[in-house]
Amino acid sequence: MATITSLKIGQTAPDFTIPDQDGNSVSLAQFKGKKVVLYFYPKDSTPGCTAQACNLRDNYERFLSAGYVILGVSTDTEKKHQNFIKKNDLPFPLLADTERLAHDAYDVWQLKKFMGKEFMGTVRTTFIISEEGKIEDIITKVKTKEHTDQILTP
Repeated sequence: MATITSLKIGQTAPDFTIPDQDGNSVSLAQFKGKKVVLYFYPKDSTPGCTAQACNLRDNYERFLSAGYVILGVSTDTEKKHQNFIKKNDLPFPLLADTERLAHDAYDVWQLKKFMGKEFMGTVRTTFIISEEGKIEDIITKVKTKEHTDQILTP
């Protein structure tokens, strides 16, 4: 049911400004000159999302040494993000896209189907963005427990 984002590799990544878990405004533009892993996930503290976040956490040093910044994005609130970060000791920010500004810009809020029910929700998608702000890769078939290898293995 869910389709793939309409964004393409080589395109300029859409900018956005949304709050992180502490209410600080975060925009993609502030990371110009750095490589960014921008990952959209459905919900804090669910099994798949926790596995994905912990896989990125466990390999965080590899991302840093490769020059990456990691930004997680969901429609959860700042408070839920704070709890998720604390519970799982996450070293990277989670952005609270409660108004779906980034979700809409990246075309990841789509019709989904689960157990026979249709609903709108986040399609788990990761965008790898270059230092120049271009989309280098789009990972749509995310393996939550092996996500680091999907990102860092060419």
